[in-house]
Amino acid sequence: MAAQALSLLREVARLEAPLEELRALHSVLQAVPLSELREQATELRLGPLFSLLNENHREKTTLCVSILERLLQAMEPVHVARNLRVDLQRGLTHPDDSVKILTLSQVGRIVENSDAVTEILNNAELLKQIVYCLGGENLSVAKTLIVEISSVSPESLNYCTTSGLVTQLLRELTGEDVLVRATCIEMVTSLAYTHHGRQYLAQEGVIDQISNIIVGADSDPFSSFYLPGFVKFFGNLAVMDSPQQICERYPVFVEKVFEMTESQDPTMIGVAVDTVGILGSNVEGKQVLQKTGTRFERLLMRIGHQAKNASTELKIRCLDAVSSLLYLPPEQQTDDLLRMTESWFSSLSRDSLELFRGISSQPFPELHCAALKVLTAIANQPWAQKLMFNSPGFVEYVVDRSVEHDKASKDAKYELVKALANSKTIAEIFGNPSYLRLRTYLSEGPYYVKPVSTTAVEGAE
Repeated sequence: MAAQALSLLREVARLEAPLEELRALHSVLQAVPLSELREQATELRLGPLFSLLNENHREKTTLCVSILERLLQAMEPVHVARNLRVDLQRGLTHPDDSVKILTLSQVGRIVENSDAVTEILNNAELLKQIVYCLGGENLSVAKTLIVEISSVSPESLNYCTTSGLVTQLLRELTGEDVLVRATCIEMVTSLAYTHHGRQYLAQEGVIDQISNIIVGADSDPFSSFYLPGFVKFFGNLAVMDSPQQICERYPVFVEKVFEMTESQDPTMIGVAVDTVGILGSNVEGKQVLQKTGTRFERLLMRIGHQAKNASTELKIRCLDAVSSLLYLPPEQQTDDLLRMTESWFSSLSRDSLELFRGISSQPFPELHCAALKVLTAIANQPWAQKLMFNSPGFVEYVVDRSVEHDKASKDAKYELVKALANSKTIAEIFGNPSYLRLRTYLSEGPYYVKPVSTTAVEGAE
């Protein structure tokens, strides 16, 4: 099949008006598996197909775009970057949007591949060309690519800012169109994942502007469109930089997160819960939250309430946030921090251990795993081990393999057993018999099935 496609591709290259051959090639390619095309990738000569795109013939253009889409998928991004640069440059300025989108998707593949992207970055002319070509586009694909290119290195960000593209994106971020604002903040958040991106955003005063928009959101009836994205932006920024500095410099961010957890809108609650989970994922962030005192205790009560009563999706987000908040690596388990996680755990519900054990016994694998993840997060902390040991039937529940039926649940249970069994304090707190049961479970692995013994009965048929 691939040989037939190659033969038709050669025909297309040889003829002046190969419309029939293009139609035939198009239908043959639908039937050739991508794996077969990959084997022949070095034989594929795509130059003639790119040339046909310039003939301004609607059907030929449509066929060529579809054929190229398929054949380019079979090529490694490095190969595309090295051998089809000129064709990509032309495609970026093509009058037909379908050709531009085809080209942009290839630029996207190159940008996402660390080997291929160096091909672009080592070629200043090509990078400039890509950036300037993208500048004329209002396609969201183009904007996403600009952010991806800007994120690669300080030099690539410099090209994108010189071209005015990043400035345009930032203008839209603070512009009047709330829907555009919502899309832009996602892209700006991606840029903030890199150190040079964060530096640039701070220098340009963008972080201050985002903070001011959050301040003004109370009086904006449409703020629910963009507010979640803006709050997420600060959550990610805090964790990548310094939770303490960000929260002290932008108190409106913390204020808004607390406010959003009291909302009636599940979307707002979900974003606030996610953000608290991100913020509390490291010790500095946990200490920032602890400083808010009784407000944070009330917030934990609300998270505990939602974990029990909300929709399944929101329950899972609450459980994930709780896991993140309560986890302490062994080397960070100071007396103060252990007291803090213990008091947080007790703030979640009247009997928090029973709450999570109850959720983990529900027949929904995702909920079951998320609740086990909470128990795993605290499993290496002595206060939690004492609670577990003193809770009737808890140790039996942990080593009971009949509770979990699917792979994800078996894996989640195994992680809990592993966290308990590998803890330095477990033997002393659980006692030797229980400790040995955990070690046995651990050595048997997550999917162990007890062999059923069959005893022959005399006289049976």
